[in-house]
Amino acid sequence: MVEAAVAEGWDVCVIATAAEAGGFVDVPAVEAASGRSVRSDWRRVGEEKRNPPPDAVTVAPLTMNSVNKWAAGIADTYALGLLAEAVGLGLPVVALPFWSTALDAHPATRRSVRVLRDLGVQVLYGPGAWEPHAPGTGGEQVDGYPWGLALRAVGEASGGVGRRCVSRYPTT
Repeated sequence: MVEAAVAEGWDVCVIATAAEAGGFVDVPAVEAASGRSVRSDWRRVGEEKRNPPPDAVTVAPLTMNSVNKWAAGIADTYALGLLAEAVGLGLPVVALPFWSTALDAHPATRRSVRVLRDLGVQVLYGPGAWEPHAPGTGGEQVDGYPWGLALRAVGEASGGVGRRCVSRYPTT
C-alpha cells in the first residue's frame, strides 16, 4: 500500500504500534518506500514534529482489538491517540478491518464498527468491501488483503484535495 500510495502522489507517514515496529512491520522496507521514519511513540516535550499534518488517514489492517479500543475512546498507544484525534479534527478516515468470523461474532465488534461509522469513519466492512475470514486462516488471507480498496477509498474521501501524509496506522 505504501508503494502504491507514493506512486499516486501521496506523502506517506506510517504509524505502527511498538509491537509492530518491533517485528511485525518490515520497518526498513516501509521507510525506504515512504521516505519517512516509521513512528510508534509520542514525541518528547520540546521535540519537533516529524510528520506534516495529514490530509487523510487510513487504518489498515484494523484488528478487532483496535476497533473496540478506538470506538471506546481508549488511546493507550500513539497510533490510537492519533486516530482519536483524526476523528475529532474531522479528517477523512478510512479503516480496512482484518479479523476472523469468530471475532466478528462478538457483539462488541459490530457495535464498535457502528460507533466508528457514526463518527464519520468509513469502515470498509461488509458485502462489497472486506469480509471476515474463517478462524485460523488469517495467514492465508494476507496475500489477498485488499490494500488497494483502502487507497481508493481514502482518495475518494479526501476528494483528491491534498496529498500530505495518508497515514497508514497498522494497529493491534
